[in-house]
Amino acid sequence: MKINHYIGGILLVAGTTIGAGMLALPVMTSFVGFVPSICIFLLCWLVMLVTAFFFLDVNLAVEGEPNLISMANKMLGGWGKGLSWVVYLLLLYSLTAAYISASAPLFVSAIKVTTGYTLPPWLAPFSLPIIFGFFIYLGTLGVDLINRLLMVGLSVSYLILVGFLPEHVDGNLLAHIDWNPILITFPVVITSFGYHIIIPSLTTYMNHDKKHLRLTLILGSLLPLIIYLLWEVLILGIVPIQGEYSLTRAWQTGASATQPLTQILKNKWIVIGASFFSFFAIVTSFLGVTLSLSDFLMDGFKIKKTWEGRLLACLLTFIPPLIFVLTYQRGFIIALEYAGAFVAILLIFLPAMMAWKLKTPKFYGTLGGRILLCFIMLFAFFVIVVDLFQQWGTFKPLIGTRSWGLIPYETSYSTPSFKSYSSPIAPAAMGSSSALKSVALSPDFIGNTPPERVHLLRNIFHEI
Repeated sequence: MKINHYIGGILLVAGTTIGAGMLALPVMTSFVGFVPSICIFLLCWLVMLVTAFFFLDVNLAVEGEPNLISMANKMLGGWGKGLSWVVYLLLLYSLTAAYISASAPLFVSAIKVTTGYTLPPWLAPFSLPIIFGFFIYLGTLGVDLINRLLMVGLSVSYLILVGFLPEHVDGNLLAHIDWNPILITFPVVITSFGYHIIIPSLTTYMNHDKKHLRLTLILGSLLPLIIYLLWEVLILGIVPIQGEYSLTRAWQTGASATQPLTQILKNKWIVIGASFFSFFAIVTSFLGVTLSLSDFLMDGFKIKKTWEGRLLACLLTFIPPLIFVLTYQRGFIIALEYAGAFVAILLIFLPAMMAWKLKTPKFYGTLGGRILLCFIMLFAFFVIVVDLFQQWGTFKPLIGTRSWGLIPYETSYSTPSFKSYSSPIAPAAMGSSSALKSVALSPDFIGNTPPERVHLLRNIFHEI
């Protein structure tokens, strides 16, 4: 067991988890307040860590180098295999398409600044796959090496982002508590701890060392938890919940928390830090998601791990989302609206169902083990139902303008061409889908028709 694989594994878990959507997390949690937010974050982190252990135990129990398809087929049979295929591909292809779309304007701007050349709209989406696709082809080792450099960039940009904030925190703002809208926060937060998809790749990479794999999952998931909680303290302690530059206004317009923060503090470094953080968060999550998707496809289609096989897996990983980005962006946006439900099925319900079938560890067959598994499955069902109710607008009165005594905020949104990258679609990643969920619950989004919703979603992170 090489220590560099251990450290690399921790960074891969953290990088897959943390997404640019973290910038929008305080927008949704602001409605319940800081103390309830801490409780929700800790509960969701613990649930996802427990299900990650379920996932790991099942992965180690199946012979060879299995991914989710083989695991589900072995433990649950045909129905589990079919469910895994559908949900996994819907979620991960949608995430990959979102990353590609979100990164396109960043590459366009960077190339224009450095060379003066403007990439044509049809070429911009190819930037991310071309630049980082080679590391996916190399496998976990290649991703590990580049991910370490990117995590350094992510850490530095995060420090720039938060370095100027502590002195502005107001304890009175952190005292706000309202448990009524608590339901709306669960799908948002639960998707911010979705790192399970990287586990099969890590198991092979770390030579099936269960002890180190467990430590990797604990430490790798603790890093995002700490980063999230610090971000919550800073934003909820600086940006008021009501007013012209407030978190409620950010929710209404589908913006991240950095927009009102910048208006309040008038500090250009916040914008710079947020921009670089978004880029590094997009790329690190992109690497984790596409590596997992590539390995999943190799397992599902029984592709041999030769250079031809890895090349085929890479093509199957990138071509479908590129087609969506270039021709039909609304397709993957619709899928991402239900990211919370997909995550609950894929990363909570299925791991618990598969662990139910395990003979070892013997804990799963004990009364305590059965109770835990039942609780986790009920929690998954709870998240699915809440996510569906959110999409249907059921919880709108809990955070609507009437309950907050706000004047309805009218916003005029343009309807740019899908090939225009002036307003990038937010990266609704495993760790970034919180941004998407924030906009999906806004009054403008709920009240609009599907085509108008698509354009509204494009405004997430526009200010970055």
